[in-house]
Amino acid sequence: MGHGAPTFELGFLTFNLSTVLMLIITAAIVFIIAVVATRNLKLKPTGMQNFFEWIMDFVKGIINSNMDWKTGGRFHILGITLIMFIAVANLLGLPFSGITIKGELWWKSPTADPVVTMTLATMVTVLATYYGIRMRGTGHYLKTFVQPMSFLLPLKIIEEFANTLTLGLRLYGNIYAGEILLGLLAGLAGSGLVGFFGAIIPMMAWQGFSIFIGFIQAFIFTMLTMVYLSHKVSADH
Repeated sequence: MGHGAPTFELGFLTFNLSTVLMLIITAAIVFIIAVVATRNLKLKPTGMQNFFEWIMDFVKGIINSNMDWKTGGRFHILGITLIMFIAVANLLGLPFSGITIKGELWWKSPTADPVVTMTLATMVTVLATYYGIRMRGTGHYLKTFVQPMSFLLPLKIIEEFANTLTLGLRLYGNIYAGEILLGLLAGLAGSGLVGFFGAIIPMMAWQGFSIFIGFIQAFIFTMLTMVYLSHKVSADH
């Protein structure tokens, strides 16, 4: 698994071209799914429309489990976008995991990059803070850091950073570990006839398990996003 990453430098910034490529592909797949599912809407949904409406209801259930719909309804589109984008990103590296060109790894799940997952987690924290201030007021938001007792302020600040860190690293760790193991099994399968037959069954089993993990991690990330938003915007928090 000692492959390098294709990079491009622009001033003091370094871009991982593999990650950029996979993010573009992920966004394109999600966009195509959304367009196909909503192109010809019918009163009795079938096919992709039925699938998309199931996702909408599923996300609505996540929101309703954390806050009332009047408050949380505005986050419905955010939840749908997150769960679809992360699910596709998690699964994207499975079919052709480990494709390399001139020793550089080009095909992987973008969520196997900590920069991507930490960016998503930071986005959630920033959005939660923004909506907390916008919907409850600056005074109420700042007051939450000193309730129920003012000496808890340092702990509340640490909690903000800890939530962001764990949200991003949980997603990254699960997807990265899965792709590492798939890469090792693929290497074993390519080592010879004995290695191929020894690795084929574990690889198929792990592919299936990785699909399950990919969906579960998308659900967990979306659920925790709504939990954090609820803590910031709901009147009973």
